[in-house]
Amino acid sequence: MKAYREYLSTVALIWAACCIVFVFIYLILLGPQRRLRKLTEKQAVEKSQMYESAMLAGQNEAQETLKEQIKELRNRYRDFVVNFEDCANLTFDISRIAGEHKITSFSIKSQEKGGISAIPDCDHICESRIDFSCTAGFNQFAAFLNALERHHPVLFVDKFTITRAKQNETGPQVSLSLAALVTKPRESWAVGGPARGGN
Repeated sequence: MKAYREYLSTVALIWAACCIVFVFIYLILLGPQRRLRKLTEKQAVEKSQMYESAMLAGQNEAQETLKEQIKELRNRYRDFVVNFEDCANLTFDISRIAGEHKITSFSIKSQEKGGISAIPDCDHICESRIDFSCTAGFNQFAAFLNALERHHPVLFVDKFTITRAKQNETGPQVSLSLAALVTKPRESWAVGGPARGGN
């Protein structure tokens, strides 16, 4: 009986030692290989996706779709940004809209000396800020404001104030602060910036 217990103890110790050795071998040898295999599988999936994208881009139909998307984005860009050369026409456009709505007593001027001001962290676009003031009735002003918001390229109404008319005035005094996005002149673009044909 004593010999049998010693035999069981010896077998248990051997099994425990073997288990410890197997765990150690797994952690040292097989664990990193498993992580490497997962990483390799992930890279293989990424490369496969890149290959499929490259094959798709090589097809004529996909190229035509991309060209249409680029054309649409350029048209949308023109809806929001005016060329630097056309920046001076903004005041004429605003004056024309005011005339169409029979606003005769108004003043319009650029806030900046050079007509444009920089936008932080923006290499190709700046802004033109315009102050507009007039005397107009509420309905007349609402129609004028609606026409300004439908202007192309977009004119942003930053803020406006309406002051009650005095006894000798024909209507309330209105002041508007307008802003428009303007393409910077090409010579002022940051070095290495993308060229935008005509935009």
